[in-house]
Amino acid sequence: MLSSDAQQNGAPAAKSDTALLDTVDGRTMLAGSNRMEILLFSLGTSETFGINVFKVREVSPTPFITKAPNMPRGVEGLISLRGNVIPVLSLAKILGLAQPGDPLGSAMMVTEYSKRTLGFLVASVDRIIRVEWDKVRAPENVSSSLHNYITAITELADGKLVSILDVESILANTFGDQVVGNIEAIHGGDTYNVFFVDDSAVARRKISEVLDKLGVRHKHAQNGMEAWTRLEGMAGHAQQTGKHVSNEIDLILVDAEMPEMDGYVLTRNIKSDNRFDGIPVVMHSSLSSEANRAMGKRVGVDAYVAKFDADILAQTLRPLLQRAHQAAA
Repeated sequence: MLSSDAQQNGAPAAKSDTALLDTVDGRTMLAGSNRMEILLFSLGTSETFGINVFKVREVSPTPFITKAPNMPRGVEGLISLRGNVIPVLSLAKILGLAQPGDPLGSAMMVTEYSKRTLGFLVASVDRIIRVEWDKVRAPENVSSSLHNYITAITELADGKLVSILDVESILANTFGDQVVGNIEAIHGGDTYNVFFVDDSAVARRKISEVLDKLGVRHKHAQNGMEAWTRLEGMAGHAQQTGKHVSNEIDLILVDAEMPEMDGYVLTRNIKSDNRFDGIPVVMHSSLSSEANRAMGKRVGVDAYVAKFDADILAQTLRPLLQRAHQAAA
């Protein structure tokens, strides 16, 4: 296994035989400082890829994989891990980078996010780096085969680019979108307004489906900095017209991981600005551990919902929207 006390500014971290996530508390505190840790890995090409360390439970040599019939493309089979059967995916195949006859890869990352545990096969695992979220940007000029699976880009100290995986898209495109079932609309929902932010196109689409079924109006942003700029603009306009911004927004829904400004810093900005008093903030994240929930509470979120359960999201939003709307009336 791999571990590190990651260094700032993209400096490499030391490897050891201790557990990968042996400093969970320290890493959780990173979330409130607009920094993240990325585990770098290779898929056997010249490109460097990364995944948020929060989503990785452990790294190990590729185990024996039991083949199973009728598996989705890129799913190599199943393994038993401490009593749980989990699917194992070839990232190179899913991203369209594998050639016929290529080996599966020498390492497996066990990931946990969106209430799912998956094994990701990779050619090799490099190290953990620490980066500032404001140094992470939306992908540009990404090849068509990778476009749907890369959520952001960052740059190492030597100028090399790192493509950060959109693991939610991998989950949805491999196993299918969760169907948003019957959700009861809120009475008078067309008078409610939700502002949400998420850097994943898959997540934005699913959130929009839930809000549409609730019958509420909604606007969105694609990263934390864009969201804060727009929210400040709305608050400033409300002040100029002698109104409260709650006339335009009843609830704010934020992702945790986002380029330029993460959801924890965004929430702290909102909660420390009295122009947004009375407007609930809900964090909606694939990072579902108790450590991340605790971090959300520390920055003041009114609720924390793990991705993606449409019913739970709707159940969480409905009473908060109704209370906020009544208070603003």
